[in-house]
Amino acid sequence: MNNYQRERCTLAFEEAAKGKTVAMICSGDAGVYGMSGLMLETGENYPSIEVDVIPGVTAALSGAAVLGAPLIHDFSVISLSDLLTPWEKIERRLLAAAEADFSVCLYNPSSRKRSDYLQKACELMLRYKAPDTICGIVSNIGREGENCRVLTLEELREEKVDMFTAVFVGNSQTREIGGKMVTPRGY
Repeated sequence: MNNYQRERCTLAFEEAAKGKTVAMICSGDAGVYGMSGLMLETGENYPSIEVDVIPGVTAALSGAAVLGAPLIHDFSVISLSDLLTPWEKIERRLLAAAEADFSVCLYNPSSRKRSDYLQKACELMLRYKAPDTICGIVSNIGREGENCRVLTLEELREEKVDMFTAVFVGNSQTREIGGKMVTPRGY
């Protein structure tokens, strides 16, 4: 976590200590790659101040809705950002999720410094997933210019995406139905 985020949390508590009602705003859900953990950690230094965590809608859930139903069965969410997590740990998580046949939602799939991370992630998952595994990408979720595409894992490996894109990799049962990505639960 960079110092800017820590400073934001401390400032919020300092203002609350003055008797103000304060809200810490972050995108998506505060508890999924958001600020609630850091706020609660910072709150240890301000025991008299109550923290309420208000849920939001994650990119995994809102992107899944755009694609159809890719997360109907067990799934994992993995960030490809190595700013706070070493790449070696991310690799182990990708391999474990792929071997366990989870559907996977990838956050932070690419940046200027990490332009090949999605390709690396696909290559790792191809050790356990078939090249024709159904995948999906959703860009600008809930924003102007929102778009999605259903493709295979092999095609995804060559796809260029940005930080405003959520990537979905299906499990062995995921199918494309009417242009939508569907992972059956087995009803």
